[in-house]
Amino acid sequence: MKAINVKALKEKAYITRRVFISKLQSIPFYVFRMIPIKKNKIVFCCIEGTTGYTCNPKYIAKELIRKRQTLRKSGNYELIWLVNDATKKFPKGIKKVRNTLLNRAYHLTTAHIWIDNSRKQLEVRKRKGQIYIQTWHAKLGFKPTCLDRGKSFSKIAYLVSKHDSDMVDYWLSNSEWYDKTLPTGSLYEGKKLRIGSPRCDILVKAWKNIELKNRFKEKLAQKFSIEVQKSGSDEIHFMMYAPTFRGGSQETDRKIKGEEYQPDNERLVKALEKRFGGTWYILLRQHPQLVARNLDNGKTKGRVIDVSRIDDMYVLLAGCDAFMTDYSSAAFDAAVMRIPVFLYVNDYEEYEKERGKLLWNLKELPFLLAENDKELEWQVLRFDEEKYIKGLEQLFVDTKMTEDGNAASYLAKIIEEMIQNE
Repeated sequence: MKAINVKALKEKAYITRRVFISKLQSIPFYVFRMIPIKKNKIVFCCIEGTTGYTCNPKYIAKELIRKRQTLRKSGNYELIWLVNDATKKFPKGIKKVRNTLLNRAYHLTTAHIWIDNSRKQLEVRKRKGQIYIQTWHAKLGFKPTCLDRGKSFSKIAYLVSKHDSDMVDYWLSNSEWYDKTLPTGSLYEGKKLRIGSPRCDILVKAWKNIELKNRFKEKLAQKFSIEVQKSGSDEIHFMMYAPTFRGGSQETDRKIKGEEYQPDNERLVKALEKRFGGTWYILLRQHPQLVARNLDNGKTKGRVIDVSRIDDMYVLLAGCDAFMTDYSSAAFDAAVMRIPVFLYVNDYEEYEKERGKLLWNLKELPFLLAENDKELEWQVLRFDEEKYIKGLEQLFVDTKMTEDGNAASYLAKIIEEMIQNE
C-alpha cells in the first residue's frame, strides 16, 4: 500500500483554498469594470502595501510631482498609493488609500497605470487598456528566485509569481545580467526598460557630488542627535548593516525566522575606526517583512542605531561611508557609491541549503567576504581601496550595468508619453 504523503496533501489543500478565496475576492475587480479607466490615474504600491513611501515607486512618484510643479501644471496626474498602515506619511500630490480589498479593486480597476515593486495578490485582475510597470525591489542580486530556486520554489509561490508576471507590460532593469535572469528568476519574458533603478538615483548623485553626500550625512547625524565634525579624529561616519529576509515566503506555513545574525558590533566599530579613522556608527536595517510582522528588530545600543522602521533606507544609505549585508541585493546598490561593501555570511551553508544555490560565487565578487567576526575584522583592517574600486568597475562592465542617476527622470518621461498617446 502506497504511503500517504501528508505534506503533499496539506500543500494541495492549502493551494485549493488560496485559489478558491482569490476567485471570490476577484469579483469586485470585475464589478468595478463598469467604471471607465481614468487616463491620468496612476496607482502605486510597495511590498503588498506593508511599507510606505519608499523604494523605486517613491522616486518615480516624486519625479512626476516635481515635473508637474516645474511645468506649473495642475491636475495632470491622479496619484494613488495603496498602503496598509494609514498613519504612513506621504507628500502633497499623492492620495493615500488604505489597502483593503474593495479599495484595491476599485483603484486598480479604474487606473490607467500600475506601478509596483512586488507581486500583486492572486485576486487582482487587469483589464484591457491598462499598463502595469513592475519595478521590483532588487536588480543585481545574490538570491535565486522562482525557478532558479529549484525544489525550494513552492507551487503556491509559482502560482502567485506567474499570475503577476502575466499581467506585467514593462519590467524595469538596470543591466544585461538582470535581463537574462528574468525568464527563470521572475517568470517574465516580456518588454524590459533598461534605464536603471530610480531608488539608486540619489546614491549615484551622492557619489558624484561630495557636498551632497555630506548633506545627507549631516541630516543623519541631526536625526540621531550626533554632533558632526567636518574633519579630524572626531569626523562622523556611518555604516549601514542590512541583513536579508530569512524564512518562508509564500509557503503553506509562512513562518518568519526571528533569530539575529548579528556580528560583534563593538569589535566591528573598533576595526572601522582603526582602518578609516573618525567615529563610526552602525545603522541596523532589518528587512521590511520582519518589521511589518512586528518581530523584535533589535534595540539601539551604543554605536548601533536601529533604523528598521524608517520606510526609505536610500535616504539613509546616501549618507553612509560603508555598507554590510549577507545576501541582500542592496549590496550592489550601495556599490554604485563606490563605498566599501562587506558580506557577513555566518550561516552560508544553512542559507544556501534552504534557499538554493546563490547566483554568484561570493569569493569572485569584489565585496569583502567574512564568515565570522575574526574574518570581518581582518577584512576591514586590510581593506585595499584601489583594488576594491578596480574590482567594482570590472563588475559594472561585465554585467553591463546602467545606473547614471536619471532612472526616475527617464521613466517619468515614458509615463508621460504613455498617457499622451492614449
